[in-house]
Amino acid sequence: MNRRDVFGTVREKGAQDEVEFLEKGHRIDVAGDEEVPKGGDGPLSTRDQRAIALLVVLYLLQGIPVGLAFGSIPFLLRAKLSYSQIGIFTLCTYPYSLKLLWSPIVDSIFSPTVGRRKSWIVPIQTIVALMLWWLAGNITALMEAAEPDVNKLTCLFFVLVFFAATQDIAVDGWALTLLSKENLSYASTAQTIGLNTGYFLSFTVFLAFNSLEFSNAYFRSVPLDYPLVTLSGYLRVSSIGYLVDPVAADEPDMDLKSVYSIMWEICQLKHVQTFILVHLVTKLGTATNDAATSLKLLEKGLKKEDLSLAVLIDFPFQILFGYLAAKWSKGDSPLRPWLLSMWSRLGWAIVSMLLIHNFPQGQISSSYFFLVVFCTVGSSFSSTVQFVGISAFHTQIADPLIGGTYMTLLNTVSNLGGTWPRFFVLKGVDAFSVATCRIKEEGLDLTIAARECVSDHGKAACAELGGHCETLRDGYYWTSSLCIVAGALCLLFFVQPAAKRLQSLPLSAWRVKQRA
Repeated sequence: MNRRDVFGTVREKGAQDEVEFLEKGHRIDVAGDEEVPKGGDGPLSTRDQRAIALLVVLYLLQGIPVGLAFGSIPFLLRAKLSYSQIGIFTLCTYPYSLKLLWSPIVDSIFSPTVGRRKSWIVPIQTIVALMLWWLAGNITALMEAAEPDVNKLTCLFFVLVFFAATQDIAVDGWALTLLSKENLSYASTAQTIGLNTGYFLSFTVFLAFNSLEFSNAYFRSVPLDYPLVTLSGYLRVSSIGYLVDPVAADEPDMDLKSVYSIMWEICQLKHVQTFILVHLVTKLGTATNDAATSLKLLEKGLKKEDLSLAVLIDFPFQILFGYLAAKWSKGDSPLRPWLLSMWSRLGWAIVSMLLIHNFPQGQISSSYFFLVVFCTVGSSFSSTVQFVGISAFHTQIADPLIGGTYMTLLNTVSNLGGTWPRFFVLKGVDAFSVATCRIKEEGLDLTIAARECVSDHGKAACAELGGHCETLRDGYYWTSSLCIVAGALCLLFFVQPAAKRLQSLPLSAWRVKQRA
């Protein structure tokens, strides 16, 4: 569909304006039917190499609070809170799904002296550094309370994730102008490597070195009563890392009203509306697997350090898969790897249920641990291909002139598709579960309904009464099965046909012309 059919009031820019924008390195769609190359395998210049390195560092820094909020903190809280309470904490991740609301501000308001993107990146990194330093001095008291104040923790990490999400807007837009046109697909590769590295440092690596058993078993000849890395120590070191100052050329500005106006016009495009709906329902099938499987493995008895080791083994594969996925996502069918990986993720969600259902009693064998590693690598392979594939497609269709806002619009709905079900999934696991605390004493056999028996805190409370927890129905299997069936139906009858139509559209269909 030609954009003139959508917007009757669109006016052409003058030739002089086009020349000025082209001289500044921007891509201008002049006639509506003129195509910009989708990107190829152009050689990496020294400028592109430096740009990729800078993007990796900036995305790595974003991955640090993301890894804490999405990974480590829920794992550490699991011992004292129920799934429903952890579900409340997951609300702190919502800024990544709401950042579209303030992305035009990031795209248009800045200091000309500092630069369009650095005006946001530098102060945000300073604020996050100060927050991490403050948390380092207070997190121990918050986390080690008999029952942690989940509302206070949620508010604190909501603010932290808010600033990380705001930096993400600036970095996403910067990536479109830092890299040359023929190498834009490497922006998603830099994002994958950087975010995954930061995420795994804050999640997998931290949990491993935060484990007393792991620290004593692999790094000490004489056991001690504290881990190699504490949460407060990690937060303090991370705060220092946020003092990195990005140095690179910045791009020209647009006024706030224009950015909001263009974003509104983009959202009015019928195929953009379809794409948004695709993003919102695509990850429904794997919502339970993403939110609860790792927690369920720990509940069943898998040690925290063993799970960390499994994900640590997976890390180099993620880097390799991210590079390959960027290659696969080029050409005439850039969404094909994304679609195939989604079907693969549904398969791994089923495998995860079987893995948990057959969790061994007593000591975990090497063969079962190998299955955990195999499942982790396979599932993350599919997730990485999907993430890089869709990010590469976003980079291809986004207009660099409003890069931060356009990329944020696309990435926000993509993030929202994985975030919005998480709270309801964890609530559903508790709601569908039936657990009892059985107290057996001489002449007494008492059974008390107790859904709290799913957490270590609830099990300890039951044990204090002289009983033990028995799960009569595990809501994990019910919730995961419902999600998989719903996700498969959405993929088959809506997402797959829509994606094939969307990837066949010319790049001009994703652009809106600038008003004079």
